[in-house]
Amino acid sequence: MAEAGSTEKKAGAKKETADKKSVGKGKKAGAGSSAVKIAAKGETKVSPSKEPRLQTHYRGKVVPSLMKQFQYANAMEVPRLVKVTVNCAVKEAVGNPKVLDNALEELTLITGQKPVMTRARKAIAAFKVREGNAVGVMVTLRRARMYEFLDRLMNVALPRVRDFKGVNSKSFDGRGNYSLGIREQIIFPEINYDKIDKVRGMTVTITTTAKNNEQARAVLTELGMPFRK
Repeated sequence: MAEAGSTEKKAGAKKETADKKSVGKGKKAGAGSSAVKIAAKGETKVSPSKEPRLQTHYRGKVVPSLMKQFQYANAMEVPRLVKVTVNCAVKEAVGNPKVLDNALEELTLITGQKPVMTRARKAIAAFKVREGNAVGVMVTLRRARMYEFLDRLMNVALPRVRDFKGVNSKSFDGRGNYSLGIREQIIFPEINYDKIDKVRGMTVTITTTAKNNEQARAVLTELGMPFRK
């Protein structure tokens, strides 16, 4: 009888311990669900929960304005943004590849996306470049990140350029693409001037579905691109 009683007490104690553990796990799970979710390994959050401001402006005002201007019958005919490519060439990387680490870190801060290294396609003896050498970094932005980057570029970064009078309105390639050269990365507020190793520039290419320069210029103008008059 004594052995049976001790067995029941042990079983009851084990049950209480298991219940406490389950309650603790439930509390932790509840706290995690209410807190900010951390992306798992290999998981990337492409689109935020809230639509970017520039994308809302495009759908609400740019599309109706261009339909009226070019007499489009369908909203799907209106040119739209496809991608934004940011390319930063680093000539010092030929002799010192570690310089690319700083350029990669800066471009990550500016765009919010990790860039990839660009490599030489062929050897050039005059520049001491061999085929396959890393010569720069590049990042391609799409969807939400593309609109967020353009919003910061047009409304925050470009106005900080010294003696800014607008960007060139003729830098189109005839197929709806626009390229813009930036001389200094320090115009972006994400860059800390005291921590940079060297002032370097970059090229921003905006790809659209426009059929000609006129349509592409109209889209970017409606979005707020400060073209030089």
